Amino acid sequence: MKKLILPLVLLMLFKSASAQTITQDQRMQWWRDARFGMFIHWGLYSIPAGEWKGKEYPQIGEWIMKNARIPVAEYSELAKQFNPVKFDPKAFVATAKNAGMKYITITSKHHDGFAMFKSNASPFNIVDATPYHKDIIKQLADECHRQGIKICFYYSQSRDWHEPNGLDNDWDFPKERNFQQYLDTKVKPQLTELLTNYGEIGMIWFDTPMSISKDQAQSLKDLVRKLQPACIISGRLGGGVETDYQSTGDNVIPAATIPGDWEVPATLNNTWGYKKNDHAWKSPGELTRLLFDIASKGGNYLLNVGPTSEGVIPEESVKILARVGGWMKVNNEAIYSSHASPFNVEFDWGNITSKPGKLYLGFYNWPKGDFYLEGLKTKVKKIYLLSDPAKKPLTFKESYVKDIDHHRLQITLPKMAPDSMVSVVVMEIDGKTADVEGQISQQNDGSVHLPLVSAITTIDGQPVKQNGMANSGRPLDWNDTRQAASWTFKIEKPGTYNVDLITGESGSHGAPVWHGGQLVKITSGDQAIETRMVPDSKEYNIRAHYWKNIRTHSKTLTFNKPGTYTVSLSVLEVAPDKTAFNFKAMELKPGK
Repeated sequence: MKKLILPLVLLMLFKSASAQTITQDQRMQWWRDARFGMFIHWGLYSIPAGEWKGKEYPQIGEWIMKNARIPVAEYSELAKQFNPVKFDPKAFVATAKNAGMKYITITSKHHDGFAMFKSNASPFNIVDATPYHKDIIKQLADECHRQGIKICFYYSQSRDWHEPNGLDNDWDFPKERNFQQYLDTKVKPQLTELLTNYGEIGMIWFDTPMSISKDQAQSLKDLVRKLQPACIISGRLGGGVETDYQSTGDNVIPAATIPGDWEVPATLNNTWGYKKNDHAWKSPGELTRLLFDIASKGGNYLLNVGPTSEGVIPEESVKILARVGGWMKVNNEAIYSSHASPFNVEFDWGNITSKPGKLYLGFYNWPKGDFYLEGLKTKVKKIYLLSDPAKKPLTFKESYVKDIDHHRLQITLPKMAPDSMVSVVVMEIDGKTADVEGQISQQNDGSVHLPLVSAITTIDGQPVKQNGMANSGRPLDWNDTRQAASWTFKIEKPGTYNVDLITGESGSHGAPVWHGGQLVKITSGDQAIETRMVPDSKEYNIRAHYWKNIRTHSKTLTFNKPGTYTVSLSVLEVAPDKTAFNFKAMELKPGK
């Protein structure tokens, strides 16, 4: 007994000391270095796989209990069928590592209330309620520890359709419920089990806080900090309680750099939990570009797989991730431990990640002819292809346009892209960080790109902060005549310019929709033009899984001499159906 007590006392003392000494930077360092992780949504919902009693449900697979309004008694019977005998934790970890992922976050308990681990707090778990009788979480955690990959647990802290006192089951249980009792008798005991029975845990990934109070959320945070001080707490705890990082909306890629630590949770197809009829797989090239784009804005990419009820990650997922992993083997230097682009904008050709003394230009679209990077003030020492083992230097030329105080870098690139997905060019620079111009400048081809995220936005003339976690970074949906945005930029080549507006319109999980009809006004100096928003063309935006609608105007603006100018956009009339449009950018292009 004495031999048992001493280690427990030492462990408690160690955790108490760690809680006092660990810093936020220390807690977050592995996560910041990783940049790329695997999400796993797996549970009883993989059995119906999108269908219930012969009816297919179009929504995401793991929500079938709610969407089909399945009674608890009926849904619980699925546990008797759940026997994932083909589950191989080595194969799961190998799939993640082959893709270049550094951590795995698995659903330990989703909204259906079923635990994928042995729990004394509820018999509704994989060991006690299924013929499998084995702890999935333990097997996966043990394998992750063996192979040196971080294991993290998703846990639904508020929604629980199985419990009378959990939230959101309005088809079985009355509205009156004792949520605090649910937290005390199920959530806290299960979190304690997860944080004490499976070794070192990288993160607890909370989800859908709903009406959880500040005190309730804080008590969960305190429990995690007490049991594993180094464990990261995700951004969806709720109650206004500060967590270790922010989470964007599902499949939402911000339009620009977001300060601090943040993560994009995203799907490989249109669902999270397995659906047998969902074959809308994203291509390896698309996923690679999204990975680079998210890293270029300072975020992490948590990409999901949905195993079958037998315990197998779908073959399509494995093949797609292996292709991404092939790219990572060559180009991971541009992703791991990287920082955001110093430019804080999206480019038509791609984007940029950075490290001390280096910039990594990731080309999604390979330039025809010489490439020009506008606005880099820092001196460049050497440029080469990341995929070139010899680091053969590429020819470049730095120039300065005195009239508008503008720096331009010209790079001579190979005629053919070295990679069909993302081609990376490395720039070694003077100093640790790059210095860039503060104002938007005209590109070498004459165009001027004015993204909303770079605008000063106002409502009734008062500055308003933009929502950085939205696809466009918009301050509000654009259906308010009090709203306006303005940009200041440099023109090098005087002339007349066509004015284009770009919007990103999306429906549920990327379904294309169009919300238009608004009358907008564009002004610059004494020039003013008006136009109504109607779609001229549509193209899929690979960065954020939404449809990009481009309105090409016959309207023009004229700038008579080189210099600095300001242009503004405002809404004069809302759409007839009162819907908003998701404004992303204005573009000025030289007229013929």
